Amino acid sequence: MKSKTINAPGAAGADLNALRVFAAVAEAGGITAGAELLGMTKARVSIEISRLEALLGVSLFTRTTRRVAPTEAGDDLYAQAVPLLRRLEDALAQAQAGQGAAVLTGTLRISAPVDLAVQSLAPAVAEFAALHPQLQIDLRSSDRVADIVKEGVDVAIRMGWLRDSSLRATKLGEFEQHVVASPAYLRRAGKPARPEDLAEHQWIALSVLPTPLTWKFAGPRGQQRTVRMVSQLRCDSAAAMRALLQAGAGVAVLDSYSAAQAEKDGTLVRLLPQWKLPSGGIHAVYAPGRHVQAKVREFIDFYWDRLGA
Repeated sequence: MKSKTINAPGAAGADLNALRVFAAVAEAGGITAGAELLGMTKARVSIEISRLEALLGVSLFTRTTRRVAPTEAGDDLYAQAVPLLRRLEDALAQAQAGQGAAVLTGTLRISAPVDLAVQSLAPAVAEFAALHPQLQIDLRSSDRVADIVKEGVDVAIRMGWLRDSSLRATKLGEFEQHVVASPAYLRRAGKPARPEDLAEHQWIALSVLPTPLTWKFAGPRGQQRTVRMVSQLRCDSAAAMRALLQAGAGVAVLDSYSAAQAEKDGTLVRLLPQWKLPSGGIHAVYAPGRHVQAKVREFIDFYWDRLGA
């Protein structure tokens, strides 16, 4: 649905601070959460929102005991004003950069899978935060794929194969997929010699994958094998998968980031290393549109460098 232009009599009198407060409440989904993002009191945020609503002559949020959600007028204001506000903030940061290093302010919301967040993203975020002390960073780790527009995420780090063509993405790197099992399981069930043997083993399926039971292997001399597994156990995260594997529950595929430490310490063993599964990509994904905020650009470049290192 197309946004309608807000032509309230007092719109020209709205200040940037009021818009920042409005944007924070809309993105955080509540007065309390918005106040926390801004470092303001809940009462002050409520006053700013009420003043903005009085100035515009419209209700911007519906308030219930459980949640705060934008009204149609609130959605329209967000769509029209917030991108302009972000551009202005970037322009001010770039003007400051002319006098030295760029100053990043506001809040940067990043989402990522749990294992990637723990193993490589969190250290990079900590270093980035130290370089930009005026920037607040909200790191959200979940194996659920976030709706970045609806949830107000600035950049999502995703692993795998992108399916949503409406989003913009920058490829940061790649990962391998490893078939792994614990030494205890292999002593009990034996070691597979060929991809076809995996169909006879206790397979653990990662339910967030589109086809968690069908795997295509590429082997020596151009050989190809497609194997259909049978699964008793399913889980929805790489961390849970790794725990099940280390407990001796069966065989499964883990991305190389999630498997690395377990393979190194011997709690998991890589199987059939001469047979390769398709590599996946690590992508920085952000909302469509011509403008990419300076804080997003800076962080993507920074994390890209860290992954390369």
